[in-house]
Amino acid sequence: MAESLPDASSSTLVLSDEALAEGLITLRDCLRWAASEFHLAGLFYGHGTDSAWDEAVALTLGALHLPWNVDPAVLEARLLPMERARIVALVRARIETRRPLPYLLGEAFFAGFPFSVDERVLIPRSPIAELIEHGFAAWFPDEPPARVLDLCAGSGCIGIATALHLPGCEVDLADISGEALAVARENITRHDVGERVRAVESDLFNGLAGQRYDLIVCNPPYVDTRDLTTMPAEFRHEPSLALGAGADGLDIVRRILREARDYLTDEGVLIVEVGNSDHHLEAAFPEVPFLWLEFERGGQGVFALGAAELDAHAASFA
Repeated sequence: MAESLPDASSSTLVLSDEALAEGLITLRDCLRWAASEFHLAGLFYGHGTDSAWDEAVALTLGALHLPWNVDPAVLEARLLPMERARIVALVRARIETRRPLPYLLGEAFFAGFPFSVDERVLIPRSPIAELIEHGFAAWFPDEPPARVLDLCAGSGCIGIATALHLPGCEVDLADISGEALAVARENITRHDVGERVRAVESDLFNGLAGQRYDLIVCNPPYVDTRDLTTMPAEFRHEPSLALGAGADGLDIVRRILREARDYLTDEGVLIVEVGNSDHHLEAAFPEVPFLWLEFERGGQGVFALGAAELDAHAASFA
């Protein structure tokens, strides 16, 4: 009589991480396994990826320090035991702790450049990256802005990426958090832009007296109270100071609208991301002609206002 197979419903084969790593021979093996684990775990994706497969690709390539556009032939490469163990450990950590992948890797890409990140700063993911890649040409078609302020700068990704794409401009990175600015300074050094980019500790504009900018770009805290309490576990690893902004998410944005004009040149432009709080903003200032920007790669809730428009509606912001 043939030997009967074990009943899969009554027994489960559990491999140790060491045994599992031994069975994952190639990069393709690791990708397939990681994607399956992420799918089963029901993770949230919103820090640079949007699916279990994309997260698996980002994790495995990041763990091996390979670029995102690596030759597909590398999928068949046999990995060293230490490489396989690192991938398994990262997958386990991603599932068990719900820490966003960029924190686990210590790095995130923004506007084509890598930035150091940890729990002191938000993970870069703003659609403003597209504007940077195009040199803000919609507002500066003839020559780029000479002076740029990255307000609520966090890791400094917006301002530093702007400096890298526009090598003639000078950039200030302003943030209220000294811890965030420490990360921003790491990124200034990493990209060797210290001659044109400086980090300034400032509660919005309070530490920038006398400064004028052609362009102010800001990704401030804008999550309203309701959204903040219902956010997935992954977001709870990010600094709450950089997320929440009151009942309607506009506590910081109101101050920016009220004060920004004093720090813009007469032809200057203010660009601010408010995300899902865009409907709150329109309800609060129905008379203001916010220009809502559209993005090829997706994203919403980013508006632009010129200095003249800020002047015209100053009474609304008072």
